Parts: sequence; C-alpha cells; structure tokens
Amino acid sequence: MTEPAPFDPDCRACPRLAGFLDEIRQSHPGYFAAPVPAFGDPRGRLLVVGLAPGMHGANRTGRPFTGDHAGILLYRTLHEFGFANQPNGDDPKDGLTLRDARIINAVRCLPPQNKPTGGEVRQCNGFLRHDLDAAPGNAAVITLGQVAHQAVVRAWGLRQRDYPFGHGREYDLSGGRRLIASYHCSRYNTQTRRLTPDMFRGVFARARTHLDHATCETA
Repeated sequence: MTEPAPFDPDCRACPRLAGFLDEIRQSHPGYFAAPVPAFGDPRGRLLVVGLAPGMHGANRTGRPFTGDHAGILLYRTLHEFGFANQPNGDDPKDGLTLRDARIINAVRCLPPQNKPTGGEVRQCNGFLRHDLDAAPGNAAVITLGQVAHQAVVRAWGLRQRDYPFGHGREYDLSGGRRLIASYHCSRYNTQTRRLTPDMFRGVFARARTHLDHATCETA
C-alpha cells in the first residue's frame, strides 16, 4: 500500500503522465495542464472520488469536474442535497463553494484517452489516502466508477473482493464511515441512460441520510 502523502502540485512521478502534460502545455498554452488539487472543504464529511481530470474539464480549468459535461449532473446534485451554494460549476471564478464536501480524483493528472494505467493509479494512491484520512470518522465516501472505487479500497488497505464495485452498493467501514459506489457521471453514462439523474440522486440521498444520522448521534 502506498504511503499517504500531501498532494504535490509539481509531481512528476509518472513519466507517461508528466510527458503528456508537457505536450498539452505546448498545444494548449492556456490550459492548467498540471496535477489537479482536490476541491472543497478540507474537513468535509462527504468525499466524492472521481477518476482523473478530463482533457477540456479539470485539465483546462484546474478544478475537478469544472468545464466538462460530467460536472453538470454532479454539481446540480451536490446543490440539491445542500453540499454546494449553487447548482452550476462551469468556471473556477464562478463563486462555487462546497459545504461539508470535497471532491478528489483518484489520479491527479490527465491520462491519455482518459485511461490511467494500474501503476499510475497506484502511484497516486498515497495522495488519495492522505485526503481520505483527513476526513472525519463519520464521513461518507461516494466513488464514481470502478477505478475510483478500487482506488479507495486500496488506499484504506482493504481487500478488493470484500468491497466489489456496483452501482448503489454500500459498505460500512471502521470508525462509522460509509462507502457508496456509483456509476461515473460521464457524458457516455448519462446519455446512454446507464446512469439517470434519479439513480445519481439516490446515491447522494443515502450519503445525506448517513451524515444527518451521524450528526444526530454525536450531538
């Protein structure tokens, strides 16, 4: 298991990803084109874990799920359940703030074809574990897609076979934490209806219920 480490905005530990970002800075000089930090409340009890920055989304803007299709449903849903001050997150200067929530990617750099290798996911796992460990003990963690889900399971040193991915699957973890899996809110998944807004809201409703119940228990 990779040791936890604070996010390094200058990380070049993955040669393929570092080289790809070098190319992007040449071809798109206005893009962020660097490891993308987490976004939101550092002590937020809701953690949403995505896969990696999108080419014209977070890789362009420097903020997770900002500027591409995947962020439309995510930020609208976060707002609906009280985790965001507004339903849109199109630009880093739009005034969006998250309440009691944080968004993290399992891989912080843009991968070619949006497909990180297993080694790249593992290399970034220390950053993920550091952010997961910073969350309160009663946190709810929503994983968007199988790769992100498996990265969270690995970060906490759990056995993959005990926590298989599947949309809507839910697991109680030590310390009162809750792990909830969801299909990724990608353009492909939403347009093919593999993931509907109601399905996505169902996942966040369960996270909201968990956090509200945890608040009552500790009040």
